[in-house]
Amino acid sequence: MITLIIFTILCTHLIIYSFPANGVSTIKLGDQLNFTSQLLSPNSTFTLGFFTIPATNYTYLGIWYTNDAESRRVWVANPSIPILSNSSFLMINPDNGKLIIATRETTLVNISDNLAGSSTNLTTTLEDNGNFVLKSETSDQTFWQSFDHPTNVLLPGMKLGSDLETGKTWNLTSRLSDEILDSGAFSLSWEPNGENSQRFMVRRRGQPYWTSGNLQNQEFEFMNVNNLLNSRYILNYVFNNKERYFSFDSVNFLFPMWILRPHGRIVDGNGGRLISTSDLCYGYDLGNGCVASSNTPQCRNEEDKFSPMSGDFAPGITSSSFDDNSSLSIGDCMVKCWNDCRCLGFITGGNGTGCVTWTGNKSISNFTIDARGNSVSKYVLISHNLDKEAMQERDDRHFLELMASDNLNNSSDIGMHGRTDSHDMMVFSFTSLVAATNEFSLKNKLGQGGFGPVYKGKLSDDTEIAIKRLSRTSGQGLEEFKNELILIAKLQHTNLVRVLGCCIHEEEKMLIYEYMPNKSLDFFLFDDTRKALLDWPTRWNIIEGIAQGLLYLHKYSRMRVIHRDLKASNILLDESMNPKISDFGMARIFKDNETEAITKRVVGTYGYMSPEYAMEGNFSEKSDVFSFGVLILEIVIGRKNSSFSLVDKALNLVSYAWELWKQGNALELMDPTLADTCVIDQLLRTIHVALLCVQDRAVDRPMMPGVISMLNNEHMSLPSPKRSAFFFGESASSSTSVERILEDYSINGVTITEMQVR
Repeated sequence: MITLIIFTILCTHLIIYSFPANGVSTIKLGDQLNFTSQLLSPNSTFTLGFFTIPATNYTYLGIWYTNDAESRRVWVANPSIPILSNSSFLMINPDNGKLIIATRETTLVNISDNLAGSSTNLTTTLEDNGNFVLKSETSDQTFWQSFDHPTNVLLPGMKLGSDLETGKTWNLTSRLSDEILDSGAFSLSWEPNGENSQRFMVRRRGQPYWTSGNLQNQEFEFMNVNNLLNSRYILNYVFNNKERYFSFDSVNFLFPMWILRPHGRIVDGNGGRLISTSDLCYGYDLGNGCVASSNTPQCRNEEDKFSPMSGDFAPGITSSSFDDNSSLSIGDCMVKCWNDCRCLGFITGGNGTGCVTWTGNKSISNFTIDARGNSVSKYVLISHNLDKEAMQERDDRHFLELMASDNLNNSSDIGMHGRTDSHDMMVFSFTSLVAATNEFSLKNKLGQGGFGPVYKGKLSDDTEIAIKRLSRTSGQGLEEFKNELILIAKLQHTNLVRVLGCCIHEEEKMLIYEYMPNKSLDFFLFDDTRKALLDWPTRWNIIEGIAQGLLYLHKYSRMRVIHRDLKASNILLDESMNPKISDFGMARIFKDNETEAITKRVVGTYGYMSPEYAMEGNFSEKSDVFSFGVLILEIVIGRKNSSFSLVDKALNLVSYAWELWKQGNALELMDPTLADTCVIDQLLRTIHVALLCVQDRAVDRPMMPGVISMLNNEHMSLPSPKRSAFFFGESASSSTSVERILEDYSINGVTITEMQVR
């Protein structure tokens, strides 16, 4: 009898404290998820587990995209109650059905706030949309879900708004800082005033701070997301007697999410690109969504602002003070400094909380600028009554550093005030560009590039220009800007876009190009109506022009250049629809004896990158050849590479084209709008060459001289293409899939390259 009792107790103990293995998506009653275990959603899209912030040693339970190299947490269970014990675990409380974080002795965090009861059929599951759900296994009734308790991230399918029947609301709340995950100063809500008046509102400590403007014709007045709708987002909203909410779906995006940052900005998951148009709001209605306030200090005006700068305030002339209140975030520090008429600047304290402020007389001379950025960046007050010469001196210092490069000679000849350099590159004044664009009016906005908006402008002599405006919130930094300026200054070819000059103003950097009246190739190619304007002779001319531009970069220019970001949006079209390759921010110069290079920072656009570059960081001329092959196929079929995801068992257009080629049905790739103008033999040869360019192994791909010969010589015999990269199909077991590649190069979430897709 005693033996039986001991055996029963032991078995009960094992059932209650059984640990689910990594790779499962569900925790059942009696299971525990500890610090060494993780849940994976069924398709491994999301991971749930414990994580620790090194700066604080605080531990949280969170969810993140499994393959996100930055491991950005899209939901946190206990932002206000960090855990200090590594013996804690996640489980369903058998007494009341609550989802809890506990130790063996006590409950530390009640995650779910309602009682599901003591049913033995309770489970909690991480779903493939990132939702963590507590429900009954038998009735499928949901008792609690993480989507009803958002933190600072909005995922596709999540709601922002309210349930009128239950009184439930869904809002985002910013974190105090990147290290302290407790609630910060800002919230994001969906606030419809009626069915035809829908808008977002960012509030700071409950007070209106920024608004998106009303949603009209699927666009918001003050949101950069308008320019991303066709390529990245589909916006949805519901307005009825039961619910009023906003949500979005993702289109062609690796890690779709909107993030409310500690400073109140809204950014997306692609390199932190700004969605809200505001930077910081000061209580003035400046036409960028910032909400006017009646509490603005009389000592401030609309031209005053804070700008992040590297440097230090002068000791003796200024004094600093530190408020160590750990509930203050960067937004609170901005208000604290703004309301103090003697405050010149601020930063947050340790771990991004608390405030350090500097006070003194209003003068930029009180701040010593570190042009190389070796010192801590501070928010410095830029006032309308500053010393203008000091600001000009800072701009000139930045420009001199920019141009001081081995690739540009005679940088000392830069005209500091007349403003032309030794390569006949104009240095434009900010004032002239403001006038040329009518203060960067939305009416003059041509589009949104990878690193910022592009505007049309007209100079005082009626010369039309295009201005790529790279604000301080842009993902492109000084190095990429300098890289593009240096390269364009050296490269001259009819199929490369010509840069006229640049402008550096405060924290902004701008490149000025020749104006292309027909915008970019994607403007026509991927629009169901406009693509009809691209008949086959025009498309053939575009393909040949791009090929000639690449040949020049790889073989005939003064330096051998690998573009690394060749895609339809980077092909501009002049008044005669001739193509010009643009955007050299990611380009790399090869020395005479170099044939390939390896990088740990993979940059480019998902879908155009060659497999050896995307997965191993190896790039060469063959990387551009692969991108060119993808681009040819897009031009032939008139659709984006990514639009073929999982169509007919194909991962993308490349594998789709390969399947049709194998079946002898390559002609089915032809855009139907080409039927009346197409030269069939020329089109089939073009598809054949494209498939040679996108072969899986770089060694099998031709170089650009061979590509041009094959395209133009109709009597030249072409080799049979080998299997294309990233192929899914009936024989997938003998091919390389993206999932397998990611498995091979990712262990426990640690990848060997950092991919930055655009």
